[in-house]
Amino acid sequence: MPERDHVTVIIPAYNEEATIAGVVEDFRSRPEVDEVLVVDNNCRDRTAELAAAAGARVVKEPKPGYGCALRGGMDAALDGILVLVEADGSFKSRDVPKFLAYLEPNTLVMGTRTTSQMVDQAANMRSLLRWGNVVVGKMVEFLWYLSMEPRLTDVGCTYRALHKSTWTKIRSGVREAGPAFSPEMMCEALRQRIRVIEIPVHYFARMGGESKHSANYRKISMTALKMLRAIFRKRLSIG
Repeated sequence: MPERDHVTVIIPAYNEEATIAGVVEDFRSRPEVDEVLVVDNNCRDRTAELAAAAGARVVKEPKPGYGCALRGGMDAALDGILVLVEADGSFKSRDVPKFLAYLEPNTLVMGTRTTSQMVDQAANMRSLLRWGNVVVGKMVEFLWYLSMEPRLTDVGCTYRALHKSTWTKIRSGVREAGPAFSPEMMCEALRQRIRVIEIPVHYFARMGGESKHSANYRKISMTALKMLRAIFRKRLSIG
């Protein structure tokens, strides 16, 4: 029987001391997961200390931003399978086997939070966020329809899985520092003719704090504009 791939769960973190230990413990409890890697993105609280105490490997990423933290985590991970999640408890380890079931080489498996039956009532996925993600997802479908025919409904979901070799292939084309990293990564995969598959995931209310990118309408609007800019930059192959 061949050895299975090493599975690393990567968690970007900025001042998440209220939730990080519980998230690390949840993902470490899965038999499929070999390592949980927490990226300390200039935390000013006890996030790194609590993550390490819960059993995570902690690495530092001095460049600020969600995208920089994820990039640093994927660079630091061992060869094998990389699973990206959030530090706030909105995603659960129960969905890890589903990602692994769909993941093959040269594939990016994306989670979608737009299946209403799988979204907790208190989760931050109200109508504007949900339908905004659906509309932009359909836009990406249209832009890459002739070459890849993707089926997408969520461009901002962190929960995703890919092989380290796939990350190495797309890394030079993924440069966004903030939340636009999510759709940029998806679009770069499509540009490189990597299959992008979307699966529904459970989505829960944050266990603490508030979103840095979607806590209010102003933040939602700013995030949406940055994502659209990244998508069209990728489609026009500007970088």
